[in-house]
Amino acid sequence: MERIKVGVKKIREGATLPAYGSAYAAGADLYACIEEERVIEAGKCLLVPTGIAIELPLGTVGLIYARSGLASKRGLAPANKVGVIDCDYRGEVMVALFNHSDSPQSIKPQERIAQMVIAPYYTAEFDLQDDLSETVRGQGGFGSTGAL
Repeated sequence: MERIKVGVKKIREGATLPAYGSAYAAGADLYACIEEERVIEAGKCLLVPTGIAIELPLGTVGLIYARSGLASKRGLAPANKVGVIDCDYRGEVMVALFNHSDSPQSIKPQERIAQMVIAPYYTAEFDLQDDLSETVRGQGGFGSTGAL
């Protein structure tokens, strides 16, 4: 497995560097950099600081996903479903956690709150065309490729 170097700067006291939970984990855990426990009311969102800024290599993006345990057991997941950290962003990495459950949920200092997958991406040159190539699917939209 190839590893890439990603610069990380602690910008808050008590910040924890992202860490992988196993040798083949795709996502590195992000940690809450808060001084005391915070409560997220049911149906509400809380912007949680991680205390770090990162320098992603050119041509990569940091994708912020839910941690499966937090999402399935406590109903907590990023409010925007997938967060995007562009490689030219140098501010603090923040996670907007939304409480999908019916009860208040707490976040403790240094708790793992999300995971970040670093991936390559393409930028496109959008070329206006009069016609597009034909495919079997054609213009079939939602649910058009099989039974529900």
